[in-house]
Amino acid sequence: MTSTAGTLTPTPEQLRWQHWGLGVFFHFGLNTFHGKEWSDGTLPAASFDPAELDARQWVAVAKQAGARYVVLTAKHHDGFCLWPTETTDYSVASSPWKDGRGDVVGEVAEACAEAGLGLGLYLSPWDRNASCYDDPAAYDDFYVRQLTELCTRYGPLVELWFDGAGSQGRTYDWAAIMDVVHTHQRGAMVFNMGDPTIRWVGNEDGYAEDPYRYVIDHTKMDNYTVVTTTFSEALYLPIECDVSLRRGWFWQPAEQPKDLDHLLAIYYRSVGLGSNLLLNIPPDRRGLIDDADRARVAEWAAELERRFGDPIPAKLTETDDGVLIDFGAEVELDHLALVEELVDGQRITGHAIFDQDQQLAAGQSVGSRRLHAFPARRVERLSIKLEGDAARLTEVVGYAAGTSEIPELPADYRATTTAPID
Repeated sequence: MTSTAGTLTPTPEQLRWQHWGLGVFFHFGLNTFHGKEWSDGTLPAASFDPAELDARQWVAVAKQAGARYVVLTAKHHDGFCLWPTETTDYSVASSPWKDGRGDVVGEVAEACAEAGLGLGLYLSPWDRNASCYDDPAAYDDFYVRQLTELCTRYGPLVELWFDGAGSQGRTYDWAAIMDVVHTHQRGAMVFNMGDPTIRWVGNEDGYAEDPYRYVIDHTKMDNYTVVTTTFSEALYLPIECDVSLRRGWFWQPAEQPKDLDHLLAIYYRSVGLGSNLLLNIPPDRRGLIDDADRARVAEWAAELERRFGDPIPAKLTETDDGVLIDFGAEVELDHLALVEELVDGQRITGHAIFDQDQQLAAGQSVGSRRLHAFPARRVERLSIKLEGDAARLTEVVGYAAGTSEIPELPADYRATTTAPID
């Protein structure tokens, strides 16, 4: 990570990740079979038996959603491992699934490789099963060995997800942990802890707010406390918004997916606010994506394609205070997407879009993508005024989405802030 004129700049890997925009989370494990969200590490490994597990189906749903990468919970807080680890018998190797010879991580890795999607893995630092957890030095060694297995067995990884939940007051040997990452998966994004290269948005509702700054000197650890991690210096850390398609993170039989407008509201406030969206789509007890979830994802993807599948590119000409954009002919628009030039860091602190003297939209940050909606109008040229030292746009795209309405987030919906231990 370097700086230009005092501004922190992203690595090529960070920029690539930012422009992917959308990923899919797969929460799957023993909790799936017991109606739990956070279990305590005592559920029997023998209860893990997804008789119809099809990782290719999972990945196909992710690809249909438009995801460029997936993140799988290789080990959640209960300590149950979805790969046949040599560190503990609390894993798929002790389950009846495939007579103990299965490897969920391996199957997802293979499906991602076939589909051309990046693979990310979640390895919870907090482990409620490991008998050595209360011995920090022993557990650090245990955790490093688990991470080494994941970083050396499954090909290139694009993200490693270190969840801070449950680790309040605990200090891990992050130097040793990050040495594994730097040695074996240098290009992987590191989420929120250790030597992070991306950060959590700070809520589990899936939305960012304007302004959204990529350079920050602290991150929030979890949704259940006010604990933050403060860095010794500011870092360039793009934002990831995680949210579940359902109320809970693991599949529960009584839950249903969020409705279309709710998912659209999330999209506009995450991808449309310069952040990556990591949408959790939890496999069910069969080891398949629930039919209702598949249908909702297909509906959402179809609506996003309808709105944004036919972009109208514009030619950009820089001016003293922004850019002129020219579509080459009169076109009808109701949306604009702005993309900031981020190679030299995030520099735009304010922007406004004008049709001659009429302001159509305005905001503060732009970043990797900023979506604006406004009443439909026919235009050939627009101007955009920019604020910020050396502020630049690299792309502006118009859309005729057929609507200027951005759905509101439901006023009565917020992810729980009570740790769901049971």
